[in-house]
Amino acid sequence: MTTTAVGASALDVSFTSPPPGLQPHTAFRLEPVVGADGLYALRAVGADLRLFLLEPLRGAYGFEVQPPPGALAEVEAEDLSEVRLLVVANPAEEGVYVNLRAPIVIHRGTGRALQAILEDPAQPIRLLLGAPGRS
Repeated sequence: MTTTAVGASALDVSFTSPPPGLQPHTAFRLEPVVGADGLYALRAVGADLRLFLLEPLRGAYGFEVQPPPGALAEVEAEDLSEVRLLVVANPAEEGVYVNLRAPIVIHRGTGRALQAILEDPAQPIRLLLGAPGRS
C-alpha cells in the first residue's frame, strides 16, 4: 500500500508489520483530536478499530521516549527530525495510562510506521498520567 500525507492534519499510515494485538491490520489513518494538543486518534482502514496516541514530549508530562536501534531505518528515516514518536494512551476510570515501552514511530512524510517494543524496564508499560514522581 502506498502511503501519502492527507491534508495538513491527517496522515495515512502504513505499518511495516501489524502492531501487536492489531493483526492483521497495517493500514491506518492518524488524525489529531480537536481541542487536545498532542493527542491523536489512529483508526484502522476498513475496520472499527481505534487507538489514542499521545506525543510524550507535549504538555506538562514531557516523557522522553527513544526508538530502538534500527527503527529509523525501518521507517526509512535519516534522523529523528523525520519521525513522530507517539505512545498509546488508554483512558480508564482513574485517568489516562500511557505505555512508554512500546512507542510508535511514524515517518512524517511517508506515513511508514512501526510499533517498537523496548527492553528497558525503566520505561513503564502502564503509567498513569499525573501520578506522583513521573509528572
